[in-house]
Amino acid sequence: MKIATAVAQQQGTKLTVESAELDEPKANEVLVEIKASGICHTDAAGRDFATTPYPVALGHEGAGIVKEVGSSVTTVKPGDHVVLSFSYCGHCENCLTGHPANCIHLNELNFGGHNFDGTHRIHSEDGKNISTFFGQSSFSTYSVVDEHGVTKVPSDVDINLLGPLGCGFQTGAGTVLNYLKPEFGSSIAIFGTGAVGLSAMMAAKIIGMDHIIAIDIHDNRLELAKKLGATETINSQKHNPEEVIKTLLQAGIEYSIDTTGVPAVIKQAVHVLKPSGTCALLGMAGDVTFNIQEEVMGESKRVVGVIEGDAIPQLFIPKLVNYYKKGLFPFDRLVKYYKFADINQAFEDSADGSVIKPIVKISN
Repeated sequence: MKIATAVAQQQGTKLTVESAELDEPKANEVLVEIKASGICHTDAAGRDFATTPYPVALGHEGAGIVKEVGSSVTTVKPGDHVVLSFSYCGHCENCLTGHPANCIHLNELNFGGHNFDGTHRIHSEDGKNISTFFGQSSFSTYSVVDEHGVTKVPSDVDINLLGPLGCGFQTGAGTVLNYLKPEFGSSIAIFGTGAVGLSAMMAAKIIGMDHIIAIDIHDNRLELAKKLGATETINSQKHNPEEVIKTLLQAGIEYSIDTTGVPAVIKQAVHVLKPSGTCALLGMAGDVTFNIQEEVMGESKRVVGVIEGDAIPQLFIPKLVNYYKKGLFPFDRLVKYYKFADINQAFEDSADGSVIKPIVKISN
């Protein structure tokens, strides 16, 4: 079928909305009419850093309505509202033990550019293959997705809003609720108050943590953090987070999260921990140098990377929708909508920090 899809033709170029051909779904696949898709930093990485072979149809926070299902699909049916999330195989040891975000085929399935069977579903008008992103390429009018990548959601919530639950919001909230599982009354420092950091903050508030400390360089974001659950805020351009947190909690903090990927900030996130504390790394980062004895091992600190909030999307995303309906997870306060034709402007506004979570409306 004919679709419109936003494609990065080569590294570092703006996206172009192009006509393309989408194959029919196979037995294990679902055809989804995409209503909207969030923009995440990983989309920018796919555009700029060659994480997936070019040309690539980007988008991985899609939400829409099921139009057709393959013969072996049992979890959704035509007419269902769905959120699209990351791809996983469903049969490796990590998937079978409830950790699909650690699927041993995760990089291949999400960044390899092809579907589960190694073939492509999207083709240019002249017949050339276009790489798929995260198994969905949701900056498209329609998408063919493996059943593992589809989560049914209630139809009484605006489907245009829900796409970011498939990655950014799931990552932040899931890191707190699924991975760290902090105790009621404990403490956490969250470095970076973008979509991931603020969703972690809202999750920490749900748990009832005593200290939820937000660190950022933008006062307007720190003000929003206060409204969403932060008990204390620190502008790291004006104050040293390590000194401020030591004043608040002399022994240090029990949990920290870095969403920035900035090496110096990562080190701060580890330094503020109390002995035996845990730092979860969520941002894309390069080399970071530690003195293992003095900064990590000597105080039994744990530094861990967490992917997609260690979530099972089909179980976790509906929980987040339920929290939203109860007023406990007001992620709608973070979003701004854009027309499909304005997708490159949405990327720019995300990059300069003027918008926390852009959502592109694909079809109405």
